[in-house]
Amino acid sequence: MYYNTMLANLEDISIGDAAITAVFGYAVVFAGLLILMIVLCITGAYFKSKQAKEKAKAEAQMKANGTEQSSLEVVPAQPKLAPGSAGHVKLYDVSDKEAAMIMAIVADKMQKPLNELRFISIKEVK
Repeated sequence: MYYNTMLANLEDISIGDAAITAVFGYAVVFAGLLILMIVLCITGAYFKSKQAKEKAKAEAQMKANGTEQSSLEVVPAQPKLAPGSAGHVKLYDVSDKEAAMIMAIVADKMQKPLNELRFISIKEVK
C-alpha cells in the first residue's frame, strides 16, 4: 500500500520540479566539496607556516652557534630502491628466471655479494 502511494507521488512531480530538485542536489554537493577544499587549503597553509617557522628557528640557532648552513643545503634526490638492491635491470629476450641465474653465477664467480653488484641489462647473444 505504501509503495503505491510513493508511486502516485512520483507521478505527480513535473519536469520543472525534478530539474529544480536535481540542481539543488548538485548545489549541495558542490558546496560541500568547496568547503572541504577550503578546509584543506587552510590546513596546508598552517603546516607550511609551521614548517617555515621551524626552519627559521633552526637557521637562527645555527647563526647563534656560528656553524655553517651546510646541513640545510639541498641534496639531489636519489631514486628509492629496496634495501640491498642495485636498481632496475633491462632484460632483452631473457626470462626472469634465466636473468636471476646469470646474476647469481656472476656474483659467485666474482666472489661478491649480489647486492654489491649493479646489473644494467642482460641480453641473449644469438
